[in-house]
Amino acid sequence: MLSYFADAFELPKMYFFVLFMIGFYMYYIFEVVKAPQLVCAQGDFRKLIEENIDMINKKYWPTPWCFESRAQTIIASFLRGKLIPDVEYRRELLTLADGGQVALDWADDHCNSSSPIVIILPGLTGASQADYIKCLVSGARDIGIRCVIFNNRGLGGVALKTPRAYCAANCDDFTEVLDHVRKSHPNVPIGATGISMGGLVLGNYLAKNGEIAAQKLKAAFILSTPWNVFKGLENIESGINILLNRYLAEELSKVVQKMHYSKKSGVFDKDLTEAFKSKTLREFDAAFTTKHFGYRDVYDYYENATLHNKLHLIEVPVLCLNAADDPFQPLEAIPLQEASKYENIAFVITKRGGHIGFLEGLWPTQQEQYMTKLFKQYFHIMLMNKKNE
Repeated sequence: MLSYFADAFELPKMYFFVLFMIGFYMYYIFEVVKAPQLVCAQGDFRKLIEENIDMINKKYWPTPWCFESRAQTIIASFLRGKLIPDVEYRRELLTLADGGQVALDWADDHCNSSSPIVIILPGLTGASQADYIKCLVSGARDIGIRCVIFNNRGLGGVALKTPRAYCAANCDDFTEVLDHVRKSHPNVPIGATGISMGGLVLGNYLAKNGEIAAQKLKAAFILSTPWNVFKGLENIESGINILLNRYLAEELSKVVQKMHYSKKSGVFDKDLTEAFKSKTLREFDAAFTTKHFGYRDVYDYYENATLHNKLHLIEVPVLCLNAADDPFQPLEAIPLQEASKYENIAFVITKRGGHIGFLEGLWPTQQEQYMTKLFKQYFHIMLMNKKNE
């Protein structure tokens, strides 16, 4: 008798579980799995993408158990960081015009002297061993492209030589790096990839230099960049996103503290106590970045850094990958309407993917994920396709 009641009690729970799984499956299939949106004016560049990048016409299947935006963002970084081994680079130390020094990490042992080169600009606190960098380097190896990672000043294990760091609005260092790579490797096709803040630096370089940039770079790829800095910050200052904001502010403070104390006397001549107390990126930028680079205030800095109103200045072909649920950039803030007017700028917008997430597969342990495959296909047609030269 007791076993009968026990079985009767368990039956509804089993039904509930089955109904839940059916409902979850239906939601995943009809609401999560979607083909990406391609935004670009009609022209040769769009045609090249549509005819050669088959991912554009296929559905993106996010990892079923972590398709939520913040889960994608955090778990992608954790999994890739733990499961992908460090890359063995060839390091080149470049001394800049003002005496500063940056590390250029080359992944080129699999290529010859005529192989194309992609310069990679990491995110806010990233360097050459960042999980997303290792993914892209792996993809480049597959298609015979050399990568060089431009580590910002004070990062990659290189101490500051001058009292200057880096920021999203300043592209002077990248300009020198690009000119150095071009001079060292003449007659070789060169592309560039910027991730998150690195995308802001790259985008500002492209906008500032226009046709000159087009003479130096054959193509650019911009990944998970907050095109509208103002809207992006507003989004991570609200709701649960504030936790990501605080985490990044803490990490940025740690990075600058390491720079600050890289010499016994300290590198920077200003008191950074308030900067190190920052709880948000806006607070940090107000206490450090604006003063360090001479901006009037945070608004002035963000106005210089933002890209949403500069697309008309870009001449280089650019492919941009963003997720519609990126916590650092709401969909409505991505300049898609503007992009639809230009033949050389293409946006690929996935419904899910978070910030530099884009995990796919039931257990996404493999290095090649959605963003890596897009990176590979794009640079293969732009740098290795003879018809495109």
